[in-house]
Amino acid sequence: MREKTLVSRTVFAGKIITVKVDQVELGNGRTSSREVVLHPGAVAVLPLFESGEVVLVKQFRYPIGEELLEVPAGKLDRDESTDECALRELREETGLLSRKLSYLGFIYTSPGFSSEKIHLYLAEDLMQLEQQLDPDEILETVKLPLNEAVRMCQEGKINDAKTVALIFLASMRRS
Repeated sequence: MREKTLVSRTVFAGKIITVKVDQVELGNGRTSSREVVLHPGAVAVLPLFESGEVVLVKQFRYPIGEELLEVPAGKLDRDESTDECALRELREETGLLSRKLSYLGFIYTSPGFSSEKIHLYLAEDLMQLEQQLDPDEILETVKLPLNEAVRMCQEGKINDAKTVALIFLASMRRS
């Protein structure tokens, strides 16, 4: 089942991603081409208040031309732990500080062509501070009950994969 890289060619190296086109030898001896997007990894964090309410962020996503309702999330910086990244993104996007951060696992977003791995966190015991948005971030925070967020996922009103996964994991953990 494993594939062996025969030739690897970088066709784009950007600030966030690198795109390669590789020639591989398949397990059956044939060769094929693979287009691969290398990503440094990311975190997603769901802030959950004792009241059962969560905070999501609404933002415009250029590649799909739509506003999405999502959990706070962001790319890992070089030499940054996933815990540090989760706390940083939570603070930047929502202004919240978590005194209880729980790791719930990770997901691969699109393993057919991308190496992106998103680490999922639940943030509890929250304290409200000031948002610290990056200069290129324009978003709005939305607070709603967790059970309403679950319903919105089921109805297709929330359809960002990391957000759906994290909302369902958090809901299962609470029940």
